[in-house]
Amino acid sequence: MKAERLAIPDVILVEPARHADPRGFFSETWSAAPYAELGIGPGFVQDNHSRSVPRGVIRGLHLQIGANAQGKLVRVVRGAIWDVAVDVRRGSPTYGRHVAAVLSAENWAQLWVPVGFLHGFCTIEPETEVIYKVTAPYDRPAERGVIWNDPELDLPWPVRADEALLSDKDRILPRLSECPTWFEA
Repeated sequence: MKAERLAIPDVILVEPARHADPRGFFSETWSAAPYAELGIGPGFVQDNHSRSVPRGVIRGLHLQIGANAQGKLVRVVRGAIWDVAVDVRRGSPTYGRHVAAVLSAENWAQLWVPVGFLHGFCTIEPETEVIYKVTAPYDRPAERGVIWNDPELDLPWPVRADEALLSDKDRILPRLSECPTWFEA
């Protein structure tokens, strides 16, 4: 397994080893001890799986607050995404900044998005499936979000605004500057 701390060091890009032979491959996509050494986890409680049919689907920017704030370990098993994490820990030297990576079935990379970060992604291939482990259960009252194209965040999404496909809920999220403090650094 390879691991790289990104420009915001709390966000980690992980590349699990794949052992290939003529039949295909085998990969250990998560194991408690080596991931814990990286500070990933602890205690995943739920796995989520999303499927997006067209290219240009944007899911995000989301997080949960309070007792059910979630860390997420994100991977792609089919297709590809541009995955982004935005630091919203007030007082952090990287507050409001982002890091991003392309995750795909081909590159087999994973992104660790810790508590205190907004998370979102855009499908860059059709028929994309994303699986992610979370450290807390889904909690609708704890759900929060920021509009995907907040001009203050200036995220370099891989699709134009007229190509982006969003849920009705994600279209009406506020800008980060309109949100209260959810996390302190």
